[in-house]
Amino acid sequence: MNINVNAMGGLLFAPGEMHIPDGFLSPGVYIICWAIAVLAVGLALQRTGRELGERQIPLMGVLAAFIFAAQMLNFPVAGGTSGHLIGGALAAILLGPWAAILVMTSVVGLQALLFQDGGLLVLGANIVNMAVISSIAGYATFTAVRRLVADERLGTLVGGFAGAWLSVMLAAAATALQLALSGTSDFGVAMPAMLGVHALIGVGEGLITAGALAFVMATRRDLLTAPATGILSGRSWWLAGLLIALAVALLSPLASGSPDGLERVAEDKGFIDTAQDPPYQIIADYLFPGIENEAAATILAGIVGTIVVFGLGYALAYLITNLRRSRRAPSS
Repeated sequence: MNINVNAMGGLLFAPGEMHIPDGFLSPGVYIICWAIAVLAVGLALQRTGRELGERQIPLMGVLAAFIFAAQMLNFPVAGGTSGHLIGGALAAILLGPWAAILVMTSVVGLQALLFQDGGLLVLGANIVNMAVISSIAGYATFTAVRRLVADERLGTLVGGFAGAWLSVMLAAAATALQLALSGTSDFGVAMPAMLGVHALIGVGEGLITAGALAFVMATRRDLLTAPATGILSGRSWWLAGLLIALAVALLSPLASGSPDGLERVAEDKGFIDTAQDPPYQIIADYLFPGIENEAAATILAGIVGTIVVFGLGYALAYLITNLRRSRRAPSS
């Protein structure tokens, strides 16, 4: 939750819809969250190693890049609040929940380590909320709704919207619970406040997710219908996906200047001052150091982050599939 106001009108460049900063959670709560995050990511690594097809390796990188870039675009909602895409539901629909957890962990981890977006001590909590809960809830809801709708296209869009909306609501509820258990805010205050503001943010998440799925159905329908070992031939599709992610990063200076959902609740409920500054700064507030023009600094930071997280997602998928191949190779 790093706030940076530019000189041209107060644009808030840094995302942070549910990125909890250090200081909001007690040690007991964030240690438990770290344990849950480690277990979930470990299980995701195991399951992805069995399920991910080699030709889907670039897709993990492309989705990580797109979600990172899209998270830089805060959109306005009612009451002077902004939100941004989480992306867990979208990743889970296209990759399955286990690979989506890894994609989202790469995004959230990079945001904390390189951009100081979200605390380091509470990184486990942010992974639980934005990677684990959003991916599993989004995928389960999408699957259930899609089965109820006879028309496949309509079911995909409605299921995508519902899964995305519910993923935001459950992640917000988990954040509120963590705040309450930490003594930062009373449960009866934090829960309705977080759910109230994120009910609207979830609508934006749902519309973006449904729009992305409509685009996928129009251009690469096999990404929705092929199994993990399906054919995703050629480099043009993932190069196009990376270019789309970079184009989204170029739009980052247009982000809404209103406080994000968690920040708004923290301000309204009086615990914003408990947030702690990061122990170091690399590309803090998504402003590339050494560049005076803030729009240019934000664009460059977005491009760097998009490329780095694409590499992380791609490398992780490559390592997982090659480890599986080495284990299956007959011993000499």
